[in-house]
Amino acid sequence: MKQSDKNNNKTGFFEKNPALKIREFLSFLSVRFGIMFALNMQITIIFYWVYEITNSPLSLGYVGLAEVIPAVGLSLFSGHYVDLMEKRKMLFICVITYILLGLGLFALTTPFAFDTLGLDNTLYFIYFFVFLGGVIRSFLGPSIFSLFGLVVPRKDYVSATSWSSMVRQMGLVLGPVAGGILIALDGIVIGMAAVVVIELLLLIPLLSIKVKPILKKEKEPILQSLTMGLRFVLKTPELLGAQLLDMFSVLFGGAVALLPVYQKEILHVDEVGFGILRAAPGIGALVTMGILAFIPLRTYPGRKLFIAVTGFALSIIIFGISTNFLLSFFMLLFSGMFDAISVVIRGTILQLVTPDHMRGRVASVNTMFVSSSNELGDFESGIMAHYIGAVRAVVVGGCLTLGVVAVTFFSAPQLRKFGFEDREEVED
Repeated sequence: MKQSDKNNNKTGFFEKNPALKIREFLSFLSVRFGIMFALNMQITIIFYWVYEITNSPLSLGYVGLAEVIPAVGLSLFSGHYVDLMEKRKMLFICVITYILLGLGLFALTTPFAFDTLGLDNTLYFIYFFVFLGGVIRSFLGPSIFSLFGLVVPRKDYVSATSWSSMVRQMGLVLGPVAGGILIALDGIVIGMAAVVVIELLLLIPLLSIKVKPILKKEKEPILQSLTMGLRFVLKTPELLGAQLLDMFSVLFGGAVALLPVYQKEILHVDEVGFGILRAAPGIGALVTMGILAFIPLRTYPGRKLFIAVTGFALSIIIFGISTNFLLSFFMLLFSGMFDAISVVIRGTILQLVTPDHMRGRVASVNTMFVSSSNELGDFESGIMAHYIGAVRAVVVGGCLTLGVVAVTFFSAPQLRKFGFEDREEVED
């Protein structure tokens, strides 16, 4: 019986989602949710904080640039190092360093620090701490990706990827909302303190995961090892196509960095409204992930990826020209729904085609291509908004994303024809 036939016979919730029976995977989900919740609360507060003290869209762009430089610059090295190290230990180190970083930001938010340092020095320290966060993130992504492959069997990757993406989106949803509420109720200081507390609590589920074996045994020259993940991606057309499609769509289609401008100058809403808008893409993604838990994406994933990115681009364009809060909210909601579909498809492709001993290095390339495009997109949005205005920047970005979809559709036929079932059967 084919794998696809087996899946069609599964009707119960846990039969469709067998990964949820794995205790270590549940601990993994707790850690992933917590880290995404804390970091998205933190970056929401930082964006609000920076715009509050500068009133400059360009300053918001520099926040993204400060994180993307180390995230890209250290990616190849971090992937090599993660493959050589025990994965739970690497994730533990990342969480501990995020706690120390959170303490530094908390100290910086206090009135005493601002009075002592002044505006310019405070801003420089914010950029410095964001830069350090980018350094940590270059190791965080490969560590999470590699640990995922060690707590979930390959046959459960499609279901497990949906749940892993779902809890990530829950962090994206609830983190910004919590950040906006804390800003409105008690200011920036209490929000930064909450980030540190949450990160401390993450140590509990993380330590419940057992130590994992190191799968990379051979000792090739370091330069060869550093570039092996990049060469693998470049030689795998379906993976390369998915990475490029996401990288450029996020680069050009990112509007979240400009939300403080929309909040104050276009939509005229308060801090809670800002938090709601910031969370809207995550809310849409979370709804979609819940649907996908019952209706897995198993047929024609390549075609659905192109449809999803097209829907994302159209939602961003409409958001860009909207002056109505509800319309803007729903367009951001739809953008998150479409993005969630592409996240699950791309994440499953990445898990299925990557050899176990290369997970850290391939994930580091994913950080270069995809994850860092968020911050580079923030910088691009800030620069464009500075010179042509926020509305034009968002609309032009959405149109460029449509162009990327068209080019990738015709230049990556392997991605259009990609199927999960065939890849699972070959690997099993």
